Amino acid sequence: MAGQTEPMTALHCFLDDPVLVLNRGYAATRVVPVRQAFLLLFRRVAEVISVVDGRWEQFDISSWLEVAALQQQYESGRHDWIRTASCEVAVPGIIRLSTCHRLPDHSVRLNRRNLYARDSNKCQYCGKRFPTAELSIDHVVPQSRGGVNSWQNLVCACVRCNARKGNRTPGEAGMHLVKKPRKPRKCLDRSVRLRRRHYEAWKVFLNEAYWTVELRD
Repeated sequence: MAGQTEPMTALHCFLDDPVLVLNRGYAATRVVPVRQAFLLLFRRVAEVISVVDGRWEQFDISSWLEVAALQQQYESGRHDWIRTASCEVAVPGIIRLSTCHRLPDHSVRLNRRNLYARDSNKCQYCGKRFPTAELSIDHVVPQSRGGVNSWQNLVCACVRCNARKGNRTPGEAGMHLVKKPRKPRKCLDRSVRLRRRHYEAWKVFLNEAYWTVELRD
């Protein structure tokens, strides 16, 4: 049964519901309907990622079908269900592709997490440290003035300093950088931690995408 695609009918029209797709590196890439997610699972090019209380487990389609009976007994209210010819299967909310493997890129990427780590969560204008939620990324030379996304032109700034600087260069605003922005020699993206305890399953991966996506022009 596990090696073949079985005809499925939705108990409550769940076949068109969205499923989050992760790539091999656990980055969110797109959303597909349930019917397409099951097609990928039965073709064995994807696996289910089941998230419970912020922790996740991996299941291939065979093991996902095998645990269906236990899920119905102990977690029936936690899942939507699809009926196959022989059983009912929990609808996965997240799947991860097992193809398109790439060698890891060890270069320091220009992303929010690395920028916050490089600047140690300090505003580069007033020098004070702030929680992540109270910081933003500022273009030293504003984009409207030709400023680009680069290690040398992006710095952390608190809300107050960012508003004071506005659409001006630091010199025009009478402000000075605490230190000259440079590209780090090593990856520091693990220095900034995100609070995920209260996030729903999708947000764990979507939030990660926000912090790790490369900033480009």
